[in-house]
Amino acid sequence: MSWSTCTALYIGAAVEQLAADGFPVTDELLARLSPLQYDHINFLGRHAFTRPAVPGLRPLRDPHAHDESDDGEAE
Repeated sequence: MSWSTCTALYIGAAVEQLAADGFPVTDELLARLSPLQYDHINFLGRHAFTRPAVPGLRPLRDPHAHDESDDGEAE
């Protein structure tokens, strides 16, 4: 699975969760989503991925939970 496919799967999962939580997910909002807008994606060089022990997606991060490794700044 390519990085863009994996990123797109997680974007889809996040959109589904937002809609389930009552956030107004509109076609206009969805038209602006792209996995290419993230700085952490490396378009050059080699990529190594390992398969997770359990099939499927990992749980999404809870935006309301405090994450000590998150300083609020994008890397």
